[in-house]
Amino acid sequence: MCKLAFKTCIIVLFLLATDLVSAQKNIIISDDLSANSEMLNVKMGTQKFGKIWNFRFGEYAVVKSKMGLTITKSKDSFWGTKSESITSEKFSFVLCNQKSDSAIVNAANKVEVKSLNEIQLFPNFSWGTNELLKGDNIFFAYIVVNQDTIDKWVVFIKKTESSQTGNSFLAFLTNGSRDIKIFPTSSNKESENKMFPARGYELIENGQSLSAIQYLGSGALGFNKSVVWISKNLDDRMKLILAAAMTAVLQIETTNVTRNM
Repeated sequence: MCKLAFKTCIIVLFLLATDLVSAQKNIIISDDLSANSEMLNVKMGTQKFGKIWNFRFGEYAVVKSKMGLTITKSKDSFWGTKSESITSEKFSFVLCNQKSDSAIVNAANKVEVKSLNEIQLFPNFSWGTNELLKGDNIFFAYIVVNQDTIDKWVVFIKKTESSQTGNSFLAFLTNGSRDIKIFPTSSNKESENKMFPARGYELIENGQSLSAIQYLGSGALGFNKSVVWISKNLDDRMKLILAAAMTAVLQIETTNVTRNM
């Protein structure tokens, strides 16, 4: 028992040390965004039943929200060697700035997983393999500012993991006429491959970086170390749209992180 407690203590100290070493490293963003924006630390507040996290950063804050139930449907083959599952959830919120402008956001997320599973026939003897055939994570959110339903924005993110076709990523923010690409980024430089980098996204339109979000800090204890950057060169309406989009992404990525902890 003492040996187990000692080993656990060593692991905790190692994780803490790793976290402290990486504490000051944020995601890598474009130089122009770094020079023309303010780094806004995100306060998560609390997440009550039926609500999203009470996010707040800079002049932006969630003032109202609703979280739907998470629904999971699954099925297995007769022997359990193949399985499929679909998990879906919906949420909505209102994000306001200090000028009392409001962005209404309605979002949905779906995770679909198909896998092969190893089964144990006898002690120390198994048949089959454990393999992720395909995992799709599709997220989208609709954004309306000040009830202007004509200028509606959509956030779309699709992540695919597959042992057969490889991994893919597609993400953007658009209103039909403007197309803002969303790129994943981390605190790792090109030559680095650290185990616990900070993770996030950067939003770029026609080569110009508009904003970025860090949803996970560096180190083993990176939860609740979120950061937002928004370019100072944008008008208030566009800043609010970007803030709303990043809040929606922050909610779903925070949910994914907590599920995997």
